[in-house]
Amino acid sequence: MAQTTEISSMEDIIDVRDIVARIESLEDTEDEDEKTELARLTELMDDLAGNGGDEQWRGVWYPITLIRDSYFEDYARELADDIGAIDSKAGWPNTCIDWEQAARELQMDYTTAELDGITYWYR
Repeated sequence: MAQTTEISSMEDIIDVRDIVARIESLEDTEDEDEKTELARLTELMDDLAGNGGDEQWRGVWYPITLIRDSYFEDYARELADDIGAIDSKAGWPNTCIDWEQAARELQMDYTTAELDGITYWYR
């Protein structure tokens, strides 16, 4: 089986497909640290189960992207640029936008989950 990387709550963005791959790689482990990691990732997936529809795993739908709370404002800026709501190359009006408020309003469409005591947002 391919080597997978430990899922860290230090990441700004976590792809649920990486969590799935990591869980699958840990399922037959005998190592106690890896069993602990498997338990925390399984708990996260249990929290996410049925709350989204981007990734199906074992018959259940999951959101595909988790955004760290401390990164959400930057995520909102990137999303606004990606969807063409702003021109990231323009100074004005970007310098006038209250990105903290924009992020809060965007979060109304998102739900939270916890990984190692860190809040992640998803939809």
